[in-house]
Amino acid sequence: MLTSILIWIILIWIIFVVLRSYLLIVSFSALFFLRETKSIIQSAKDHDPAAKNSIEIFLTYQGIHAIILHRVANLLSKRLHIIARIIANYNRWITGIEIHPAAKIGKKLFIDHGMGIVIGETAIIGDNCHLYQGVTLGGTSTKKDKRHPTLKNNVTVGAGAKLIGNITVGENAKIGAGAVVISNVPDNATVVGVPAHVVAFFEDNNETIEKLPDPGWDRINELEKKINEIENKLNQ
Repeated sequence: MLTSILIWIILIWIIFVVLRSYLLIVSFSALFFLRETKSIIQSAKDHDPAAKNSIEIFLTYQGIHAIILHRVANLLSKRLHIIARIIANYNRWITGIEIHPAAKIGKKLFIDHGMGIVIGETAIIGDNCHLYQGVTLGGTSTKKDKRHPTLKNNVTVGAGAKLIGNITVGENAKIGAGAVVISNVPDNATVVGVPAHVVAFFEDNNETIEKLPDPGWDRINELEKKINEIENKLNQ
């Protein structure tokens, strides 16, 4: 009994030390990127209705911590590559978010939930983007050149979406949850599916949505109508 209690005390102490060190590191790093920290906290308030106040966001949002630690790793990546990779690995271990130190991330990125996100070395993310959990910005080429996606400003990527290769996602585009994107996405487009295809365009100036024809879905609707007609005939 006494042994079990001692083991639990030791485990709780280890967890406390790790968490305290983690928050100290994040807080210390945030001092060097104070303006950036304020902007991503504001971004969290803008995107997440569950966000209560700045202190809660700073202390409990892993996406915020991941971005702050990435700023440090990115700053060191050109001259102190190994240290930058160590920081990135620590970032992944603590937050569950893997960002290569060389990845370029714009202002006010909001990572929602965040667990399982992977952002590759040559990925570029513009300003005011929004990523949900499980998103992958991955590459297929083994060449040492641009091989990861580029997201322009105001892009939203749904949970579990996979964006693969040197593709460009246009401004204000929306990627549906679970989509697999292997080609360029136009501005203001919404894409869904595997492989992803455009299903709508959103015009910001007049807030209208133009839905595009979907042959697969139209065919399903036709089959459903025919089934209903046959059922009605059989019931008569």
